[in-house]
Amino acid sequence: MTEWHLAQLNVATLRQPIEHPDTAEFADNLDPVNAVAEASPGYVWRLQDESGNATGFMRDGDPLRIPNLTVWESIEALRDYMYGEAHVPFMRKRRDWFEAHTEPHFVMWWIPAGHIPTLEEAEERLAKLQAEGPTRDAFTFKPTFDPPDE
Repeated sequence: MTEWHLAQLNVATLRQPIEHPDTAEFADNLDPVNAVAEASPGYVWRLQDESGNATGFMRDGDPLRIPNLTVWESIEALRDYMYGEAHVPFMRKRRDWFEAHTEPHFVMWWIPAGHIPTLEEAEERLAKLQAEGPTRDAFTFKPTFDPPDE
């Protein structure tokens, strides 16, 4: 039986460049919020550039579109972090820093434990969700799907 982990991609479009004063609160809290994620039960991995975060990975060649790609042991571990006290205050302020999306911008999928997803793989999963809606291969918190062996 294969052990599975959960990969997730969240794409955000900044209202202003990361260096802009209007984005400073978000930028200044990236390291502390990422540190909480890394210390959270069930955390496995996250995409990082030389700065220690993922803001240097442009999406579609647009410096305002930034990805957040992580791997977790389970849906519950990701949910506990996302809706935990360290992360929720920033989710509540997301409209201050990010444009509203008109299509899905968050996707999850199961990967074999030990596999590190690429940004291209993650983008394919997001495109699948956008085209087909939630499936076993690309889903959100509503609905979720069990790992393939379960």
